[in-house]
Amino acid sequence: MSESTYPPVTEHLSDPETAREEGRRKMDWALQHMPILNALREEFQTERPLEGETIAMAMHVEAKTANLVELLADGGAEVAITGCNPLSTHDDVSTALNDHESITSYAVRGVDDEGYYDAMHACLAHEPTITVDDGMDMVKLVHEEYPDLIDSILGGAEETTTGVHRLRAMDDDGELHYPVFAVNDTPMKRLFDNVHGTGESSLATIAMTTNLSFAGKDVVVGGFGYCGKGVAKKAAGQNANVIVCEVDPRKALEAHMEGYEVLPMREAAKKGDVFVTTTGNRDVITREHFEVMNDGVLLANAGHFDVEINLEELDDLAVDRFEARDGVEGYEMADGRVLNVLAEGRLVNLAAPIALGHPVEVMDQSFGVQAVVVRELAANADAYEPGVHDVPDDLDREVAEIKLAAEGVDHDSLSEEQREYMGSWEHGT
Repeated sequence: MSESTYPPVTEHLSDPETAREEGRRKMDWALQHMPILNALREEFQTERPLEGETIAMAMHVEAKTANLVELLADGGAEVAITGCNPLSTHDDVSTALNDHESITSYAVRGVDDEGYYDAMHACLAHEPTITVDDGMDMVKLVHEEYPDLIDSILGGAEETTTGVHRLRAMDDDGELHYPVFAVNDTPMKRLFDNVHGTGESSLATIAMTTNLSFAGKDVVVGGFGYCGKGVAKKAAGQNANVIVCEVDPRKALEAHMEGYEVLPMREAAKKGDVFVTTTGNRDVITREHFEVMNDGVLLANAGHFDVEINLEELDDLAVDRFEARDGVEGYEMADGRVLNVLAEGRLVNLAAPIALGHPVEVMDQSFGVQAVVVRELAANADAYEPGVHDVPDDLDREVAEIKLAAEGVDHDSLSEEQREYMGSWEHGT
C-alpha cells in the first residue's frame, strides 16, 4: 500500500488497547448472529477471491460493518476504511479493525469536516482497485480529485438510497467512469434493510434517547419509500397515529390505501408529536413548518445527510438552544415553544449517543450482498461497462439461500416444466 500522512485511528485515542478489546467484543457478539457472513468467511478464507485487490471503503464503522471489512480482508484484499458520517463511528470498533494486518482504519468519531475528508483522502492514498461506499462521497472524491485512479479501479458498490440516487444522477450526466453496483436496490437489501432495519432501529433509538412512548402520539413520516414504509409500519405497531407526507402521488395513494392519514407537511406540522424524515432529500422540514409546530415535538432524520431538517432556519427562529438530554437539543422559540432535535439532525439510528444502527440480522443480509458483489468485481469486472448496475439476480439469490439454510427454512423450486412454461410465449389459453 501507499503511505498516507493522515494517522490511523489508534493515534487519535488515549487508550487504544482498551478500545481494541471492547471493539473486538462487540464484533464477536455481532458475528454470532451473522450466518451469511460466517458462511462466506469459510469460502473467502479458503479461496482468497480478493487476492491482490485493494479496497477503499467509506461506511458506518461499527461492529456489523467491521465484520464485513474483516471478511474482505480475509478474502485476500488490503482494506482502508473511514466513516461515512462523523457521528456514526465507534472508535473501539475502528481500533479493533486496525489490529488486522490487512486493514487500516482511519475512522474517528466526531471529526470536523476537514478531518472527515482527510480520512477519505488517506483511504484513496492506498490506490484502491475497488470502492465500497455508503452515500457516494468516496466515488465523488475519486472522480473530482483522483481521476488517475479511475483506470485502475475495477468498480464499486453503493450501500444506501441516497448514494444510488447521486450515482444515477452522475451517470445520467455522463460523469460516472467506472461500474458501480446499486446494492441498495437489490431485493435482499431493499426489502429488509430499508423496511425492517430503518423502521426498527430509528424508532428504537428515538425511544431510548428520549425515554418516551409512541403510543397515542401523532408520528409524521416524511416520505413513503421503503424506509418510510418501515417507519410507518413499526410506529403503527407501537400504537401511534401515523401521518405520511409524500410528493409522489402514487406513493401518497399507496399510504392512503395502507390506512395512514396523508397530509402535506404544512398541515402535518400542526398535528405531529414526532417527525421522522426518510427521503434522502433536503428541506423536508423548514421554517414554515417550525412556525406552526406544537411545543415539545421531536425532530429526527432517518434518511441520510443532515439536510432533511433545515437546522439553519430553525436556529434563526430560536431565541435559545440547550441540551435537553444526551442526544437531544432543544430549540426555544420566541413564544416559549421548544422543538427538540435528535442527533444533531444526522441519521438518528446511527448518530445518537446510544445508537447501534440496524439489527444485526438485517445487516448480515445487506453486507452479504456487498461481499458477493465485491467478489464479482474481482472476478468479472470486464463484463461491466461504466455506470450504475443492478446486482446480478443470481448473487442476490445466493445470499437468500444462505440465510434460509441458516434459519432451517426449506422452500419450493420450479420444475423444468414450470420453467419452460414461464419462459415461453407460445402457451395460450
